[in-house]
Amino acid sequence: MKDYPYWWDTVPQSTVHSSHSIVGGHQSPVDIAIVGAGYTGLAAARHLARVGATVAVLERERIGFGASSRNGGQVLTGFKVGPAALVARYGERRARELFDRSRDSIERVEALIAQESIDCEYERVGHLQAAWKRSHFEAFRDERELLSRVFHHRVELVSRADQRTELGSGVYHGLLVDEGSRALNPARYAAGLAGAATRAGARVVTGVGVTRLAKSGSRWIVSTTDGDVEARDVLLATNGYTNGAAPALQRRLVPIGSYIIATEPLSAAEAASVLPRGRVVFDSKHYLYYFRLTSDRRLLFGGRAEFSRPGPETTRRAAAILRSGLVKIFPELAAKAIEYAWGGNVAFTRDQMPRAGKLDGMYFAGGYCGHGIAMATYLGELVARRMAGEPIEHPLFDDLFAPIPFYNGRPWFLPLVGAYYRFRDLVD
Repeated sequence: MKDYPYWWDTVPQSTVHSSHSIVGGHQSPVDIAIVGAGYTGLAAARHLARVGATVAVLERERIGFGASSRNGGQVLTGFKVGPAALVARYGERRARELFDRSRDSIERVEALIAQESIDCEYERVGHLQAAWKRSHFEAFRDERELLSRVFHHRVELVSRADQRTELGSGVYHGLLVDEGSRALNPARYAAGLAGAATRAGARVVTGVGVTRLAKSGSRWIVSTTDGDVEARDVLLATNGYTNGAAPALQRRLVPIGSYIIATEPLSAAEAASVLPRGRVVFDSKHYLYYFRLTSDRRLLFGGRAEFSRPGPETTRRAAAILRSGLVKIFPELAAKAIEYAWGGNVAFTRDQMPRAGKLDGMYFAGGYCGHGIAMATYLGELVARRMAGEPIEHPLFDDLFAPIPFYNGRPWFLPLVGAYYRFRDLVD
């Protein structure tokens, strides 16, 4: 069993590693230094370079090393916060504006893929939300009405009796079908964004870790493992991998592990039995499962199986938990080998909504809470437009971003959170 993302084996190595150094042991002035080569940083770099800025993207590992190549490739409408909670928190008008931005973000991903000819297995498949309990399906009825009335967004319900037309399992109690979501190969999308940013004139450099960020007069000195970079502005695009070089942001983002296993390829008949229409799926548990088929008919099956920091032992435990879940939902796949298992960090904010703005003099975007493919692309471009001095039509993600009390960047409370969500799944 391979302990790295399945997606990595689908991307040519030449597209995820740079072959040159931007720094070379001396101070190299640029307009913008971007820390992190995931969707946020790469989308921002492309836009800034296209409007004439000199841009350096500094990545400690490979392009898309973090959540950008470790996710399930589900490009989802909405946010971690559900529609009813959005309305309760913000009122109908602002909730609708926020939801509209989530739909805009998907359209932006689709437009970028077309404009830059990114080969990333993009599909308009829609998503299924599967009801873990009968009461959850009843709640779907209220959600459908709210989505239609307030958000002007249409979804359909499929009863348990009919759900095998969409999902080959009898475990769930019905489905909510949203045609607005998409699927892609996340690592190929990240590599495509890097290529687009490079063609626009940005310099994307891998193997360069940022160790310190300090202001010197009106400029920033970005200290790296390969020397210093001088920049007018800095964009922190590190999300769930933010470290002590950016302590203010680190105190506001909680990295939570998410894990995925991938089976050996299924036969065409098996794949059609599991997901007849090839949609992406997540269920209604707090400790949720999510799954989909890949282009070579593997079943990817993920979830927050462990709330410990990702590592080899944690990933092995998570893989065993996820395999048990997979077999519960699809017992006919019990004999299938698990060929990949991996984990990575998803960044959560205190209120489970993303943010983009300025903190301690540096720009940032992050906190996507598991809905990052489209929103990271969208907010990366949005914050880039702000850095370029362009007008921002919908500045909805720059609310007060307070630090989390009693939190210094080390999520000591995650085992308690995990126990709480397991309890909620029993009683809700």
